[in-house]
Amino acid sequence: MSKELIIPQERILNRIVVLRSEKVMLDVHLAELYEVETRALKQAVRRNMDLFPEDFMFELTEEEIEIVVSQNIIPTKQHLGGAKPFAFTETGVAMLSSVLKSKRAKEMNIAIMRTFVALRKLALGYAEIMGELEKIRKKVTGQDDQINLVFEYLKQFEAVKRQELEYQNREKIGFKTKK
Repeated sequence: MSKELIIPQERILNRIVVLRSEKVMLDVHLAELYEVETRALKQAVRRNMDLFPEDFMFELTEEEIEIVVSQNIIPTKQHLGGAKPFAFTETGVAMLSSVLKSKRAKEMNIAIMRTFVALRKLALGYAEIMGELEKIRKKVTGQDDQINLVFEYLKQFEAVKRQELEYQNREKIGFKTKK
């Protein structure tokens, strides 16, 4: 009986990070999801480097390693075993399925691709919302002046009404007759 693929999308989402303005997954996380050793994953990639141009995969710099450690993406530098991690873009993750032949790797790749697509849809929805908010902001800009003008007119109207009321309620002067 084969082990079913039950990986919550959140678990994959938590493994996607942004480095060099790209959404990527680190080799250590991919190896964990594919249930292979990180060493084996890296070895398969190194054997097929021609399939992984820089827009598919890149090696992290020391500064980037410090960033992923400081943000708790990986616990410590020792977690990497002394090797610099590879970061795979969405297309690089897709290419991994041609390098890793196991059924688990192929199933996991499908799940990861679906997560990347869902993330992209979410980003598009966010962009639409931000666009609508910008339209509203532009409509509202300048409304402050108009609202302040309305309040100014109301103050003037109130002053006129107050004067009229004071005039009507004033003590009358002049000759008074008894009724």
